[in-house]
Amino acid sequence: MSLPIRILTETDAETSRRLSHEAFGAPRTPPTEPATLTTVGQTQFGAYDGEVLAARTIDREFDSHFGGALVPTSGIAGVTVVAEYRGRGLLTPLFDEMLEHARRRGAVISTLYPSAPRIYRRFGYEVVGDFFTVRVPTAVLSTVRAPGSITLRRATAEDHDSIKQVYDRWASAQNGPLSRRGVSFQQPAAEFLAQYTGVTVAVDGSGTIIGYACWNRGHGTSMDETLSVLDLLADSADGYQALLNMFGTFSSVTGHTSIDTSGDDPARMFLPSLHWDVTHASPYMLKVLDLPGAFAARGYPSFIRADLGFRLEGDFLAGNDGGYRLHVDAGSGECVARDDQQGPVFTARGLALVYAGVQSCANLRTAGQLRGGTPETDELWDTVFGGRQLHIRNYF
Repeated sequence: MSLPIRILTETDAETSRRLSHEAFGAPRTPPTEPATLTTVGQTQFGAYDGEVLAARTIDREFDSHFGGALVPTSGIAGVTVVAEYRGRGLLTPLFDEMLEHARRRGAVISTLYPSAPRIYRRFGYEVVGDFFTVRVPTAVLSTVRAPGSITLRRATAEDHDSIKQVYDRWASAQNGPLSRRGVSFQQPAAEFLAQYTGVTVAVDGSGTIIGYACWNRGHGTSMDETLSVLDLLADSADGYQALLNMFGTFSSVTGHTSIDTSGDDPARMFLPSLHWDVTHASPYMLKVLDLPGAFAARGYPSFIRADLGFRLEGDFLAGNDGGYRLHVDAGSGECVARDDQQGPVFTARGLALVYAGVQSCANLRTAGQLRGGTPETDELWDTVFGGRQLHIRNYF
């Protein structure tokens, strides 16, 4: 089914909001304020059948950390099709229009949280990680050693940038986390603090903030209650231990503590027991939009020098298929198109996985996402793109 695709404007705001409520069931009660599409860093695309908004997607402007560098990212959100229009192929032209728009504005990769991965694999996305919520008995946290070198206090508006700097230091050492700066992260300090029961900072002997936790108390005083930790990061073992121990002081009034996290969180290493139960997982998918741009934007190990020829086949986006040469030296990469380039052949999904550094070439071959090349080139690809954990700490 072919329908006109266009960028939504303010006149579409209420229709778009009603479609969101139908698809996602939120908010539970109808909002009283007028609908708006003026959120900075977001562009909504819709497929209209006459006066009916039949399908909608949102392109969000982000940057993601990869290899110690920031990579311009299109975060896809709010994907929905009206119930009566599902199964008619409306997402294909929507994604074509939206991803081309994202490439034109400079995004070189795209990421999303899928409701069903199969829907997005045909566009070249693949699961590269998960955003988790884990549950730990609060009494277990009370047994974590509280270091004497750290002081805890409630954060104030003046601490906002120092909290962001803790996140920046952590995120720059991982693959995948969004930068919490730029057009999509303009939240004032007072508004940031107002979201939570408390934001607690860990301060070292020099007065420097070296960790923080954002948390909500919840309701009630029984062992059935849960304390929710929405963000927990620190620069040191002492910072993690001090914050975890503080949550343990709630053990008489909350039976469990939930922690939003991803990957192999260092916080787990400070728990004396095996309690770390995943209660919710949101898979995270990635696609490479612009190959030369994506490989040039990210960072690489500074000690590696490599020339990697490869081909991409079967990509959803026009112009991406073909041969390429990637030259890596001194932590930077240059990727150019070469029509006659030989070497391993990636699918779009395989390229997403190798870019994120989450699967070896051997595993990609097993999954049918890579063919050709040699064991020696496989080892080089694994070395160039491996070495950092993939994490994501923002759900969108």
